[in-house]
Amino acid sequence: MSRKLTTSAGAPMPTNEHSLSAGPRGPLLMQDYQLIEKLAHQNRERIPERAVHAKGWGAFGTFTVTHDITKYTKAAIFSEVGKKTEVLSRWSTVAGELGAADTERDVRGFSLKFYTEEGNWDLVGNNTPIFFVRDPYKFPDFIRTQKRHPVTNLRSPEAMFDFWAAQPESVHQVTILMSDRGIPQNPARMNGYGSHTFSFWNDAGERYWIKFHFKTQQGHAHFTNEEAETLIGKTRESYQEDLFNMIEEGQHPKWTMFIQVMNEEDAANQPFNPFDLTKVWPHGDFPLIEVGELEFNRNPDNYFIYVENAAYSPSNIVPGISFSPDKMLQARVFSYADAHRYRLGTHYEQLPANVAKAAEVHFYHKDGGMRFFPQQTGHPDAYYEPNQYEEAARPDPAATEPPMKIDGDAARYDQADPDADFVQPRALYAEVLNDEQRARLHSNMASAMGPCSDSVKERWYAVLAKVHPDYEAGVRRAVEDDANAIPVTDETPTRA
Repeated sequence: MSRKLTTSAGAPMPTNEHSLSAGPRGPLLMQDYQLIEKLAHQNRERIPERAVHAKGWGAFGTFTVTHDITKYTKAAIFSEVGKKTEVLSRWSTVAGELGAADTERDVRGFSLKFYTEEGNWDLVGNNTPIFFVRDPYKFPDFIRTQKRHPVTNLRSPEAMFDFWAAQPESVHQVTILMSDRGIPQNPARMNGYGSHTFSFWNDAGERYWIKFHFKTQQGHAHFTNEEAETLIGKTRESYQEDLFNMIEEGQHPKWTMFIQVMNEEDAANQPFNPFDLTKVWPHGDFPLIEVGELEFNRNPDNYFIYVENAAYSPSNIVPGISFSPDKMLQARVFSYADAHRYRLGTHYEQLPANVAKAAEVHFYHKDGGMRFFPQQTGHPDAYYEPNQYEEAARPDPAATEPPMKIDGDAARYDQADPDADFVQPRALYAEVLNDEQRARLHSNMASAMGPCSDSVKERWYAVLAKVHPDYEAGVRRAVEDDANAIPVTDETPTRA
């Protein structure tokens, strides 16, 4: 037996084929409230897209603990080997809009929402262990260079490389972006990283600095520029197609979770600032410690509800997991939640994708847009706190975090060495990449900066030269080769 079609208020609909009119030739009637309702709703179907990470793909899965790390953290999610926790992940490009192609050269977001019994824990990261800048004051400027020029409404390589040349710390991330790993074949074929320095604290009140790593079990696979261009000509949705079909066919993508651990007292004795988002922690000094396995095995039954409305924020932590003096992390604790309040509404965390599934939720936020759920305080008269009602929600002192040790010596983490920003990208370029990978890096970067003005090119060459003379020479040569390959005539359009 089929269900009856109704209005959104529940009244039966006699027809869904045509508008109501005064006669065979019209006009339409103002009383046709369902026509007005359909048109008005269509006008409101879209919500603001994310300012960054607009294009994304998501899936549900499970995190399983495989190794004991309880000496580092009291977080219930890690309390015993074999424990399973539901997870919602969203992978994304950074710069492109909702309609952008999936296989553009870009950093990829790698975000995880763990529905733990102590509340939701969000780990909001990327597929790279570092980022372009270390100070959040420069983040809005950086993102503007990745978006569209206010006059041409086109992406601007001139803006990108002009900014990067003025922020030499960015060369580490730019090198990774322009390397083979700049275009993963799909979300399953790339790593994920928390990127920031976070902290764990245990039952004894001891704090440890932490880096999170998620290593793909599918193996790395990437497209060249030419392969990506060919694929984009056939489909702009290849990531969504691959991920959705992979899960539907039972080929569930998996990652192994690792952490790096640094003692509090060791942080001041490193040759780099361990809270600098443009730096990695050497694995030889801070080896990877295996923790568990991520498996994504279920496609959302409604993309908009569970992926577009998914709201990840570093501010969502649980007892045993916390922050660090990482400046970028400190800013993201505010900015992400604020972006969700703007984009989704005041009570965005009560939407199905974001509501805590394994924990009771009690809070005193009141009214506001989207207040579609009952009071969460535990007592009808308790709309404020403190109050006299025993049933009402109270703070839990057991969740008190140990104090973060601040010694006041700001100079301890100052970067006095002018070469410090180039040490790690130099090792990546000279010691990690082989000759063929370096050649592709030169070519990819030349393609990206080809439209730039000569002044911006020279400023960027100067940054590359500080990393390694072969880096500068290789990119310069590749840019010149590209220019010579395309003869310029009076009819050939150029752009600065």
